[in-house]
Amino acid sequence: MSKPVRVRFAPSPTGPLHIGGVRTALFNYLFAKKNGGTFYLRIEDTDQNRFVPGAEEYILEALEWLGISPEETIGKNEKFGPYRQSERKHLYKQYADLLIESGNAYYAFDTAESLDAHRKQHEAEGKTFIYNHHNREKLDTSLVLTEAETAKRIANNEDYVIRFKTPVNETLHLKDIIRGEVKFETNLLDDKVLFKSDGMPTYHLANIVDDHLMETSHVIRGEEWLPSMPLHVMLYRAFRWDAPEFAHLPLILKPIGNGKLSKRDGDKMGFPVFPLEWKTSEGVSSGYREKGFFPETVVNFLALLGWNDGTEKELFSLEELTQVFDLKRVHKSGAKFDPEKNKWFNHQYLMKQEDLVLAEQFSKIIESKDLNRYFSLVDLAKIVSLIKERADFVSEFYDMSDFFFIAPTTYDEKASKNWKAETPALMQELISVLEEISDFTSVNIETIVKDWMTKNEIGMGKVMQPFRLSLVGALKGPHLFDIVEVIGKQETISRLQNAINTL
Repeated sequence: MSKPVRVRFAPSPTGPLHIGGVRTALFNYLFAKKNGGTFYLRIEDTDQNRFVPGAEEYILEALEWLGISPEETIGKNEKFGPYRQSERKHLYKQYADLLIESGNAYYAFDTAESLDAHRKQHEAEGKTFIYNHHNREKLDTSLVLTEAETAKRIANNEDYVIRFKTPVNETLHLKDIIRGEVKFETNLLDDKVLFKSDGMPTYHLANIVDDHLMETSHVIRGEEWLPSMPLHVMLYRAFRWDAPEFAHLPLILKPIGNGKLSKRDGDKMGFPVFPLEWKTSEGVSSGYREKGFFPETVVNFLALLGWNDGTEKELFSLEELTQVFDLKRVHKSGAKFDPEKNKWFNHQYLMKQEDLVLAEQFSKIIESKDLNRYFSLVDLAKIVSLIKERADFVSEFYDMSDFFFIAPTTYDEKASKNWKAETPALMQELISVLEEISDFTSVNIETIVKDWMTKNEIGMGKVMQPFRLSLVGALKGPHLFDIVEVIGKQETISRLQNAINTL
């Protein structure tokens, strides 16, 4: 029987979470849910030099905002805790020692200066310095020292690292769920450092030990970790543990040109590369949440970066994604990031929202404007229903509807050419017609006004364009009689009178 599915997202708290990392978390989450498994979060903070305060909290908040919170993490269902690597450092030395005892690792006492000298010497000879089977028995290692000499140097507190002893003359045939079989020649690999003399493991050792102890069944991570796969598989073998299955996700590529999507691309083209805003003393990096994207939008467009379900369907709820997601349908090649398409996705989710829900968000923008004219939430919902078809974000609502809140004081010059000599008299007549209407609803107002024009043989253009110009200040906006209903009889008449006096 296969073991239960347990997958993890294991970021380092070195700053804000890049959108590529978010997609990795999402794919792990979807795989776990699809297979009735567990998605957990582990914080890999063994490199204390790169630790950034606030980054850990940011990661947790971002996943929560997106609706893909882990089932196990720091302070939550800590079945295999601690979930912060720095709190697990007491575990790793014993595993490094096990590798020494089994002959799969060795002590190396080389100084930074001596290694630099070796590199420079190799460069001078037109070669590349690789620390592996070619030279490990010629360097300052326990492979050329006696046990007593090695023990003495450790007892004297000499700096050392523990390196993995990569096997010689072996071809590794490894399986990746996305890429199929991948081959590695061990003679081309270096002997990676697993443990440092400061008592901290490197990523490679801590990652393998934790994945084993936390019973990880599948490792789903970015393509940049593919070169680490042979070392990780060999470490599992050295410990005599069953290795998890591996899947390496394709890169998210720049919108224009080649290469991996970076913060610089976002800065240059004006789109975020982080889920949430990130503030430092140097400035603020924008986030998808603060830019007005819905979390459902971000989940949807990220899911389709390098994956599809085999159909033309583009809109998926998180629940739908969990039902159809399959790692075998993840592409091998990178996926271009498309900021404009992401806006399209946001428009689709904006259209799905209830008008009243959008009105609540819109009301916060209105409150910040210090306007004299007040609208109830129900009236704001009516305004939203009239303008949302043309918007991608709630933040665009006010610029599309400012005339609902503020009567025009100036009038579009080009549109004003529709204001003829006979227009003031017609507008005065229109005021008289409007004053008599008791049922001030869009359909009723339109019926009565058009009946008046028909009865008096007044051309449509002679009334409708000046009427709109009076209310809006330009020939723009939604259906004219919808505007009239929302702003009300008194305001409509007031604006018509003002246009008569001004134009």
